[in-house]
Amino acid sequence: MENKEENKKILLGMSGGVDSSVAAVLLKEQGYDVIGTTLELYKGSSCCNIETYIDAKIICNKLGIPHFTYDYKKEFKEHVIDDFINCYSNCKTPNPCIECNKYMKFGLMYEKAKELGCKYIGTGHYAKTEYDEKYKRWVLKKSNAGNKDQSYVLWNIPKDLIEYVKFPLSNFENKEQIREIAREKNLKVANKPDSEDICFIPDGNYKKFLENNSEIKPNKGEIVNSKGEILGEHTGLYNYTIGQRKGLGISYNVPLFVLGFNKGKNELIVGEEKELYRKEILVTDINLLLFDEIKDVMEVDVKTRYTSKCAKAKIIQEDKNIRVTFDEPQRAITPGQSAVFYIGDTVLGGGKITEVYTD
Repeated sequence: MENKEENKKILLGMSGGVDSSVAAVLLKEQGYDVIGTTLELYKGSSCCNIETYIDAKIICNKLGIPHFTYDYKKEFKEHVIDDFINCYSNCKTPNPCIECNKYMKFGLMYEKAKELGCKYIGTGHYAKTEYDEKYKRWVLKKSNAGNKDQSYVLWNIPKDLIEYVKFPLSNFENKEQIREIAREKNLKVANKPDSEDICFIPDGNYKKFLENNSEIKPNKGEIVNSKGEILGEHTGLYNYTIGQRKGLGISYNVPLFVLGFNKGKNELIVGEEKELYRKEILVTDINLLLFDEIKDVMEVDVKTRYTSKCAKAKIIQEDKNIRVTFDEPQRAITPGQSAVFYIGDTVLGGGKITEVYTD
């Protein structure tokens, strides 16, 4: 009987940064047959420009592994940029990394991996995959990186794919450890700065991007408080997000924050900080990683922004949606962002925040 050698071929997404470069080093040391790839997603973006292609290829050449680039600009526009524009058109604040991970890195890249005969895909994300005896399945978990953990932006990957995803940075606690490995290996990207902005808006000016790439244009309207009193004039609803305090252009006897929007009346609704707190939300477009459905009320930890801390809550599935009731009111919950559910360090699943209910 033929003894088939285990397939350890892995397609690694490489942005030319230090994280994915060190990921390539670690995977190779772990015995994987690594192929590097850089996806062309948007001309001039911070993660796929001529510099990133060159840096990724130099790293691959140094490590003796192949490197390929693939043009997915059309698909990126369809799945990520169009969604970004649509969210702002509907007074929502999106996180484009969520869509990019779902459709690009863990969608199209996985399909390309299969074409190349790879069993696995890998990225430089700070997250963890492992087999869990309790759930009898492969699970997505938080990494050891604390505040740099990126499991929040990965809730939307297909659960059947988790078994074939490798995150070689999962056990590192901070970025300096990664840079130290890069320096030890004489990688030219060891001190390359992190990219903090939205990759397709490298200058950080999302308002200008929307005006130049969509039908969204400045459309002045009234700023009102929760009682309907007119306090001033806004410059276009897309210029604001829930919880925002600066840049409102109005004076009042107490600090005011953006509470929400009335798109039909083109009104920006503001109020005092205590009015920002909410206890209940509705989450749609859900993706459950541990179960096929949630049959009873569950107590979980919920994270509503990448930078926020987890909060205790109860969740219940209602048809294809999930209703979340927090133990304590949460500040500035924002439609368009994701709510991610955790049991300990394990990602139960997540979805898009659609409704934020007032008491």
